Amino acid sequence: MTDTVRRVKTHCARMDHGGCALVAEVKNNQIVGIKGDPEGFLNRGYICPKALASPERLTHPDRLRHPLRRTGRRGTGQWERISWQEALESVSENLSRIRAEYGAKAVAFCQGMPKGLEHFVLIRLANIFGSPNVVAVQDVCHAPREVSGMHTCGFYPVSDFHHPSKSVMLWGSNITATNEEGEICSMLLHQLKQGTELIVIDPKQTDMAKKARYWLQIKPGTDNALALAFLHVVIADELYDRNFVSAYTHGFDELAAHVSNYPPEKMAEIVGVPASLIRDSARLYAMSHPAAIQWGNAIEHTVRAFDTARALICLMAVCGNLDVPGGNVQANEPKILDLGKFVRADLIPSKAKEMIHAHHGTIPRLMTVPPAFFKKAVLESVPYPVRGAYMQCTNPLMGYADSRETFNALMNLDFLAVSDIFMTPTASLADIVLPAATHFEFNDIGHYGLGHGYILARPKVVDPPEECRPDMQILNDLGKLLTPAEYWYEDCNGFLKSLLSPSGLTYEQFAEQGFMKGENRFQKYLTAGFKTPSGKVELRLSNAEKFRLPPLPAFAGTPADDDPDYPLILTTCKDRYYLHSSYRWVEKLREKSPCPLTEIHSETAAIYGIREGDEVIVSTKYGSISQFASLTETVRKDTVYAAYGWWFPEAKGENGCEWEKSNFNMLTSTEKLGKEFGTPNLKSIRCNIRRK
Repeated sequence: MTDTVRRVKTHCARMDHGGCALVAEVKNNQIVGIKGDPEGFLNRGYICPKALASPERLTHPDRLRHPLRRTGRRGTGQWERISWQEALESVSENLSRIRAEYGAKAVAFCQGMPKGLEHFVLIRLANIFGSPNVVAVQDVCHAPREVSGMHTCGFYPVSDFHHPSKSVMLWGSNITATNEEGEICSMLLHQLKQGTELIVIDPKQTDMAKKARYWLQIKPGTDNALALAFLHVVIADELYDRNFVSAYTHGFDELAAHVSNYPPEKMAEIVGVPASLIRDSARLYAMSHPAAIQWGNAIEHTVRAFDTARALICLMAVCGNLDVPGGNVQANEPKILDLGKFVRADLIPSKAKEMIHAHHGTIPRLMTVPPAFFKKAVLESVPYPVRGAYMQCTNPLMGYADSRETFNALMNLDFLAVSDIFMTPTASLADIVLPAATHFEFNDIGHYGLGHGYILARPKVVDPPEECRPDMQILNDLGKLLTPAEYWYEDCNGFLKSLLSPSGLTYEQFAEQGFMKGENRFQKYLTAGFKTPSGKVELRLSNAEKFRLPPLPAFAGTPADDDPDYPLILTTCKDRYYLHSSYRWVEKLREKSPCPLTEIHSETAAIYGIREGDEVIVSTKYGSISQFASLTETVRKDTVYAAYGWWFPEAKGENGCEWEKSNFNMLTSTEKLGKEFGTPNLKSIRCNIRRK
C-alpha cells in the first residue's frame, strides 16, 4: 500500500460504446479521480456524467464477488456460493450435455452491445464449440446500417468528423447525450464553431436541435418517408452529383422514377413536417459539399429499418458524399488481426446457412441471431430446439422486445449461465452466475470490429476483487473445458497480443500510444470501384430478386396502424445517465435520474388531466406500465416518450427488482418483425395514457 497518487491514461468503456480518453487518479488500488484527457483522440477533454460516476461500479457493496449456483426454483433468489472450478465445470458439463443430446446448435451464446474484445472472444468460443448461434441486439443496433451499407455500396458508411464538412445532418442521433459507437460530440461541436451548418431530424428538441439551421420534428417511424422525400427534391431539382451518378451508381433512372412518387407535399402530412422545411433541408444537404449524415441508432428501431437505411445511403451517394473527406466514408482499419481470423470463422464454414435466422429468410451477412428468433427457437423449437444459453454483458429481460415472452424463454431453458457485475433481472433467472471484472480492472482494446477504422487502448487501472474475472478470461477458461485447448491462451492477454501482432506493437507500446487508426485513403472507388455485384453503388439492388429483398427503398405505411383506442404515438430514447438497463444502482447516476419519467407535451397532458409528477399508466395493446409524468414543450403533441430500461435494484421480495413495473418492453411485441433483420417495433407504437 502507498499513499502516492498515480495517474493512468485509459479510455472509457461499458458506460456506452466508449471512446473518451480518460486520466484516472489511483491511490491504494482505488480510483480517487477521473478526468477527461485533453489529448484525447475523439473527445479532446470532454467527459460525461456516466464517466465521472464510473468508478462507483467497482466498489458498490452489492457487486457480485463470488460465483453462485441456484439452489431453489429459478428466479426465487436462492443461491449458494461455489468455487470458480465448480462454476466453470458446471457450465461446461451442462453445455456439453446439451450439445451431446441436441447438437451444438442447441446452445446459444448471447451478448448485448459489444463492450470490448469480450464480444469477439464469445463469437470465437461459439465457432470453436460448433454453434452458429451468437444472439445479439444487432437487429436494432448497428446491423441495419452496416449490412444495408454492405449491400448498397460495399461498406458501412460512417460519418467523418475528422475532416471538415460544410453541413452535417444528425438523423435520429442525440450525439450530446449518447455516444453513437464512438461518434462523440466534441469534434462536431468544434466544426459548428467553424461554420458547419447543422440539420437535425428528431421528434424531440434535443440540445443539437437548438443549434441547427433546420430542425425537422419528424413523426416517429416515418424516417424512410422523409428520406424518400429528400431524394425526390435532390433529383427533381437536379442537385445530384451528375459525374458520380453517371460513373459510379447502378439503377439511378429506376430510383428517379420511383422517388417521383414521394414529393414533399405528399409526404409532409405523413412525416409531420412542412413541405417547405423538407425542401429547404434537402437542398442545403445537396448543395453543401462535403456533407455528412450522422445516422443514429433510432432509425433501426422499427420494422422499416432496411428501407430507411437504404434510402439514406442512396441520398449520400447521389449527392457525391460517399468516401470523401467530411462525408460518409469507408474507414480503413489499422494493421491489426482480421476479424474473421480472430473469431476463427474458418472452423464453421456453413455458419450462414445454419444460424437460426437463416430459416426466416433474413438478409445475407446478418451474422448475429435476432432475439425474436432466438426466443422462437427456445419456445417452439423453430427451426430447431435451443436448450441452453451462456450470456454476458446483456440483460435480455429488460432489453429484448416483449419482456413476458423473454421471461418465458429464459424459464424454459434447460440451462442458463450469466456473467455480470451485478444481480440483474436476467442474472436472477440463471442456474450459474459468474462475477465479472469490469472496465478499469483488466487490459482491453476498444472499438475493434465496429467499422470505424480505429482501436483504443484500455489499460488496466486497478486490480479487481479477488474472485472477479474479466469476461475474456472466463471465456478462455471455458474454451479449454469445452473445446480443444490448442485454440486458447494461457491467459486473456493472449488475445491482445494476437490482435496487435500485425502492427508489431506490444500491448504496453499500444497503451502508451493510446490508439491506432487506419490511414486516410478516400475515393477508393476511383481505382477499385465498389464491392457490390455491379461494382457500383446499387441504388437498385442487383441481387434483390435472388435474396427476396425490395430492389428500391420504399414507404409502405407507418410501422403501426392507427387505432382509436390508442390515439398517441409511443416512442422512447436513451437516458443520458444510463447505458440501456445498466447502472440504476450507481448512486451518483441515480441521483440525477431517480425515477422513470414519461415525457408528454404540456397541452396533451392537459387534455388527459395529467400534471407534472403524476404517476401515469402507459398502455399499448400488448401491456401497461406505470411511470411518472414529465411535462415538456420539446416533444410532439401526438407523441409520448416513455423511459426505457427501468428496473429497481433496491426493491426487495421474492421477485425483487420489480422488472415488470416500469419496463418499456412490457409495451412491445415480436408479433410483427422486419423481414430483413427480424427487427421489432420499439418505436412508433400506438398507445394511450392516463393518471393512475
